[in-house]
Amino acid sequence: MTISPRTVLITGASSGLGAEFADRFARRGSDLVLVARREDRLREIAERLTRDRGVRVDVIPLDLGQPNASALLRERLDDAGIRIDGLINNAGFGMHGPLAEADPARLDAMVQLNVASLTSLTREFLPDILAADGMLVNIASAVAYQPFPTMAAYGASKAYVLSFTEAIAYEARGTNARILAVSPGTTRTEFFDVVGDEIAGPGGFQTAEQVVDRALRALDARSRPASVVTGWRNAVLATLPGILPRRATLAITGRMMG
Repeated sequence: MTISPRTVLITGASSGLGAEFADRFARRGSDLVLVARREDRLREIAERLTRDRGVRVDVIPLDLGQPNASALLRERLDDAGIRIDGLINNAGFGMHGPLAEADPARLDAMVQLNVASLTSLTREFLPDILAADGMLVNIASAVAYQPFPTMAAYGASKAYVLSFTEAIAYEARGTNARILAVSPGTTRTEFFDVVGDEIAGPGGFQTAEQVVDRALRALDARSRPASVVTGWRNAVLATLPGILPRRATLAITGRMMG
């Protein structure tokens, strides 16, 4: 089975995983709504996909870190007469370093985007997705499966995304909608331009193409998993909290993060 919603809204679509998801769903014939702050990058992607794939691509430049972002986005879609049946919540960013040294304003912005905005966007569009037997993908992280010293708040924000999405998938079990949390490991995107390459895990970097490949296989699968971890090394590490005492996994991740 190949999942191909009529119209997919993708946040954080100006680069990395968001741009790769846009390309893949355009290949499947889905129209797109691309959302991010950088309008110039979004329009470059939109022009290319419209030209090469023959799909409609709408661009909405928007700072999703605003508390009312989901309402603003709904308003703009309604004004354009667009109804979506697919949503990929990819927008987010991370911070690296001891929490006591974190910039408070940036910490608040990260939690707002990674947790509050994702929750609000999911709530805003989930009824449409369920009614259309559509698709929801929330991007979590391999760090969601255990505490990560020096990325404490980021890891916790992605643990929220994982738990939140798996619970929604269970709630939607009586429908044909696909609800999926995708947990990449270290992936070669602009994320690491911010937090630094030194935190790359023992498996090195994946590419955006590899992550999206795994996500699409899970979406297309008859078994309808609620979550997947991309990369076999990351999948192995994600099983450790179920095998080892929590203090042991904390010690392992603490040593990994230096």
